[in-house]
This record gives sequence, structure tokens and C-alpha cells, in this order.
Amino acid sequence: MTTLSEPPGLRALTATFLEQQGEAAALLGSHLYATLARAAAADAGTGGVTWRILRPHATEDRGSALTLRFLAAVHRLVLQGRAPGLAPFYPSVGGTLPPEGAWPAFHAVLEEHAGELAELVGWACQTNEVGRAAGLLPGFLEAVRATGLPVRLLEIGASAGLQLRWDRFAFAWDEHPASHRWGRPDSPVRLSGHWDVPPGLLATTVEVVSRDGCDPDPVDIGTDEGRLRLRQSVWGDQPQRLERLDGALELAAVVPATVERARAGDWLPAQLAEPAPGRLTVVYHSVVWQYLAPEERDEVEAAIVAAGERATADAPLAWVRSEPENILRAMRVRLTLWPGTQRGHEPLERLVAKAGAHGFPVRYQTP
Repeated sequence: MTTLSEPPGLRALTATFLEQQGEAAALLGSHLYATLARAAAADAGTGGVTWRILRPHATEDRGSALTLRFLAAVHRLVLQGRAPGLAPFYPSVGGTLPPEGAWPAFHAVLEEHAGELAELVGWACQTNEVGRAAGLLPGFLEAVRATGLPVRLLEIGASAGLQLRWDRFAFAWDEHPASHRWGRPDSPVRLSGHWDVPPGLLATTVEVVSRDGCDPDPVDIGTDEGRLRLRQSVWGDQPQRLERLDGALELAAVVPATVERARAGDWLPAQLAEPAPGRLTVVYHSVVWQYLAPEERDEVEAAIVAAGERATADAPLAWVRSEPENILRAMRVRLTLWPGTQRGHEPLERLVAKAGAHGFPVRYQTP
């Protein structure tokens, strides 16, 4: 029942967000999440258990990823073996039943665990999808090719820091020969799909000399809870993404990186206070901007621009970001590089690639 404290139309808006996520899931190949999000939208719209769970967190902010947090909370119970009636519909735990029949079992889990789920939905998304490195890579390679320097990595919203090891991944367009591949062939993280990146750019070699990141709530991948937190955010019928995550966890165990618990607006200015001679400093992020408050976005951007103005040919700065620019979560990968020209200090700015929400397909954008 609507109360005086409930903003008018918030329940309907929440149902709309669920419906839209269902449409996006269908486009991204998740028939299970498409089915569940659409059914949950109808349930929320009539004030059912979905609304009771989501109501404490309901917001007009589309960027809050409320639906994904909701689905992740339920997936957590499935992964823990606490939703046996729903598990047969989830390939992530070996389920094989068709998604069309999943809603009754899903609804039963909502009713049984409503209080716990309402709490879990309050957790922020912590996916930091490994596959998005496929879209970021052209931006990294463009910056390295332009400068020819070893790389210092600074990632904001780094979560568990898995993407701080991107140079150790294996990238490929399987339909093409070795000229369309990059990275470590023996890597446990194998990213393959439609990857339209010029062979000339893929000939660029990268030497990473430091790996640092920040996150307001970093995930400790040395714990069972930390690994579960990451797995629950991967969609339950996309086991390939879970394989990539497991490979990234394996790689993280042998390639050191540091993720500090900090706001990006506090951490980044300190990291960029002084240029790093003989290094290309790369600040990067993927699907982070929407989670920052407007004032923190301003702080981050101001720190990057100020550092860019101090950058030199011996201590350049690159800003590579992959962020959604439409409702269906299609990514735009943008690069800003200081100094950008020989005629002055104006930065090089360009759209490097367009990419899918989870990485592929990647379409390079010729300058």
C-alpha cells in the first residue's frame, strides 16, 4: 500500500526499471534474467513481494542498478545452495531447465527470504566485469603507442582489482589469425568474440610497472565471502562470464596489485599530485561514473585535468574510460591523452571504440 512517505509513482518507476532491465538482458543473451526481470516488474507493479523487497532502496536514479542488485541477491542464495527449488533453472550451478518456468520458484524464494533479500539489495554492485577489458584495451594501446613508455596503472572503482591485470589476459577474435590476437596465450583469462581492432594497433607491446586502484568498498578475493560477492553479480545463465571471473581470480593470486579503500575523489588527487617521469600514467574506469555522486565526479575530473596540464612528454597522462551512454548499456570507450600535440599542450581526445555491456562486441573507431 502506498503511504505518505512513498514518493508518488516510485513503485511504477521501479517496475519500469525492472522491465527495462529485462529488455536489456534479452538483448545481451540472458533469457533467464529477461524472464525473471519482466515477471518481477509485473509483481512490483501490483505491490507484490518484489516491491516489498525493493521499496527500502527504490530511487529515481536509473544509475543505481537496483534490478541488477536484486538479481544478484537472489543469485547469492542459489550459489549458496539455499534455493534448491530455483537452482535447476540456473546454469551457474548446473541447472538445465528452461527459463520460462523459473518465475514460480523465484517468487517462492522471494517470499521465503524477503527480509534477508531486502538487506542484500542494499549492497552496491561489485561486478567489475572482466570482459570489459576487451573494450578498454584499444584505449590503452593507443596511449602506449603514442608515448612508447612503461605504464603506471591507476584504476578507480577497482572493486577486487581484477582489471588491474589486463595486460596478462589473452584477447582474440577467434575467426581471425594471430594478427587479431593480443596478450598472453597461456593466460587463464581468455577473452574472445567479435573484436574489430586493427592488427597494427595489436602489434603494440605493453610493460606495466605498477598497479594501483581504489574502491569505497573493495572486495577481498582472499576470502570465500569476497569471491562469492563477485560471483553473485555475474548473471546466472552466463557461465562463460563466470569462467572469466575464475580465471581472473587465479591470475590475481600471482600478479600483485593494490586496491585501497577510498573515495576516488580523495585517492586520485594524491596519486596524481606529482608527474611520474619515465612513465605513462593511465587513469581508467569502466561502469563507475554512474555510481559517483556529482560532486565526486567533479573532483575526479578536476584532478585528472590538473594533472594533465602538468604532464610532459616524459611523464604523460592518459584517461581511458568505458561508460554506458544509452539505456541499453552500450559502452563508449574514450581516450584523453596529455600532452596531445607537438604544437601545444592541448590534449588528444577521441572516441576509441564502441563495446558491449560485458565487453564484446568491440568495434574500433578509426580517427
